[in-house]
Amino acid sequence: MAEAAKFFEETAEPANFNENKTQIERFIAKHNEGCTPVVLITSGGTTVPLEGNTVRFIDNFSIGTRGSASAEYFWTRHDVLFLHRHRSLQPYTRHLPQSQLLDILEVKNDDEGQKLCVKNEKTAKLLDIIHKYQSVQKEGRLLMVEFTSLVDYLHLLRASSLIMSSLGKNAFLYLAAAVSDFYIPKNKMPQHKIQSSNGPLQLSLELVPKMLEALVKNWVSSAYVVSFKLETDPNLLIVKAQQSLEKYEHQLVIGNILDTRKFEVVFVTNSETDWIKLEENDLQNGIEIESKIVKSLVERHRQFCCE
Repeated sequence: MAEAAKFFEETAEPANFNENKTQIERFIAKHNEGCTPVVLITSGGTTVPLEGNTVRFIDNFSIGTRGSASAEYFWTRHDVLFLHRHRSLQPYTRHLPQSQLLDILEVKNDDEGQKLCVKNEKTAKLLDIIHKYQSVQKEGRLLMVEFTSLVDYLHLLRASSLIMSSLGKNAFLYLAAAVSDFYIPKNKMPQHKIQSSNGPLQLSLELVPKMLEALVKNWVSSAYVVSFKLETDPNLLIVKAQQSLEKYEHQLVIGNILDTRKFEVVFVTNSETDWIKLEENDLQNGIEIESKIVKSLVERHRQFCCE
């Protein structure tokens, strides 16, 4: 935990940090008054800049599919603080990828001239998406906050967790973001663009301090905390998840294998391993595994609050 504290001392807060922090404080204060459960969902990947004036950075493949889908299903019981990567997938708008946006529109002519319309076969789906999104916004049940870099993300995660600590057991953290394990400290980072004329590039990356221990024990100690473990080797998955639980002492790890993560996951706690899978009829009916994940988690959080 000392390494985590040192990280924050040596890294700068995001440019819009105070504005975002104020929004989060207001959002949580409103829910604190009503004793409403709030889930903090982290979603998308983090960038690791290679230069102070960033031209190049290290990234990962995450586009926020699990986090954005899960947010939609959590709204049945929890209000949502959605901490997401800039330009990653967002709840509801994820159903309308930019690459397909023009395909759902058409131009029609009438007595008043040309009009831009949604194609008939797409209208029902779009109306459903808009109604749900507007309902959530009108009720003030969603706050979306953006991050880009690893440093941005960790500063916002700490601030959000500390603010949510006032909710006690009503605080739920669903840490689905794909967070880099490595970074370049600012004092070891070139300020300006790295020049290719200097020859081959050699990078020395340092380990990012593990923040989960500080989060569980110091930042938001009464919360229900769920982390994720992604592996490519099935033989390591449950073992690594159990090691994480033992080290950080939180409630649950959701394990998934890279190639099958959209069809099956495993819940690992100190007392059980519980596989959640999509069956053939689920796939045929367009069921997303996040719906099953969230349904189980909502019940687990309810039981946690009653303990």
